[in-house]
Amino acid sequence: MELVTYERVGRAARIRMDDGRLNLMNPAMLSALDAAFDRAAADGAIAVLSGRPDIFSAGFDLKVFRAGNAAASKALVRQGAELALKVLSFPRPVVTVTEGHAYPMGAFLMLSADWRIGADSGWKGGLNEVAIGLTVPSFALELARQRLAPAWFSRTAITGEMFLAHDAVEAGLIDELVPVGEVEAAVEVAIARLSTIDFGAHAATKRRARRGAIAAVRAAIDAELLPEPA
Repeated sequence: MELVTYERVGRAARIRMDDGRLNLMNPAMLSALDAAFDRAAADGAIAVLSGRPDIFSAGFDLKVFRAGNAAASKALVRQGAELALKVLSFPRPVVTVTEGHAYPMGAFLMLSADWRIGADSGWKGGLNEVAIGLTVPSFALELARQRLAPAWFSRTAITGEMFLAHDAVEAGLIDELVPVGEVEAAVEVAIARLSTIDFGAHAATKRRARRGAIAAVRAAIDAELLPEPA
């Protein structure tokens, strides 16, 4: 099965995750996503990232963490962090389309994007690490800090609360909530609108607006997630 598909449609690159189940973020999925975003950058395309109709992503593959290999666990988180940083600083607009649950690392990618569409269904999203015995990585806190409303940031990061879809706009996890049957139309409207902007000005403004967040995420990766010296 192809974990990630890439389709160029006009000025957009449609990047779809589908592992047939939960869209777990393991090394193979993260590598496939990284390659897809590199391809979109080379194509000069608006990147539109979506998951399965029932789930965006269940987040990092916990089997890696539970295996007890500290180096492998750190490498997986670092791979996810580098992908989120790539999305955060991507030179073209990035749109995410969420129709199902979005657990970390899926939520981290949403927090890195520019325009985030969600279906008005029963999905939940957020940072649930403390609920399952994990400490939220610093890079993820920096991503959440720059997009979530302060009160909601504290609730999800500190208490592990997952937002329901109808709260996600207020929380800052998505920008637009649309009826389930109107998701594709909303995507087309977003692509059409974003196609009218000047991409050079977009990229320069994104770098300027997110300079602090990009630096903070980079510093967090370098401080916590680099391999141990041999």
